[in-house]
Amino acid sequence: MGACFSSPTGGGSTDAEVLFFPDAAGMPCRQHLAGKECRRANCTYAHADTSLVKLLRRIDAASKTLDVCVFTITCNEIADAVVRAHERGVKVRVISDDEQAHSTGSDLRAIADAGIPVRTDAASTHMHHKFAIVDGATLINGSFNWTRQAVLGNQENVVIARDAKLAGVFAKEFDSMWGKFRGNEYGGRGGGGNRA
Repeated sequence: MGACFSSPTGGGSTDAEVLFFPDAAGMPCRQHLAGKECRRANCTYAHADTSLVKLLRRIDAASKTLDVCVFTITCNEIADAVVRAHERGVKVRVISDDEQAHSTGSDLRAIADAGIPVRTDAASTHMHHKFAIVDGATLINGSFNWTRQAVLGNQENVVIARDAKLAGVFAKEFDSMWGKFRGNEYGGRGGGGNRA
């Protein structure tokens, strides 16, 4: 479920899409995600453009940079999209919460093991942001944690705004935290740590 709209913002325009969760249709069929026809006669996965499918397509559209700043990532489909971006040459950086990085089901190990630099906070409070910036010009932001529970169970929202000025405000916050969390690299490939 979602909606698209355009509205003026200080001299430019914002082209935005609003996504709502949970996805009543369930998790997407991998064949559908790949743009292929599903050949399973009794496939129980979604074959529609659900909110998750629309989010994954935005991540898959990244061609230069992808900065991800989310509290937790436990949805394998989203983690796979982040890794795919890295594999096609997109410069990917990830910031997450230090406690969530070590929680059951966290996909940060797989992301770091793929060679993506990951940093976490080191505070007793939480790094609770939930945003991503695609190619410096598209902002993905909302209540949505990147988890299967958020996809299938929670009442969540995501706004995807193609607005370089708005994305720039979030990019400044991301860069500030990236510098602040230097030394808090989440180790990949056996825990050696990432240096980026």
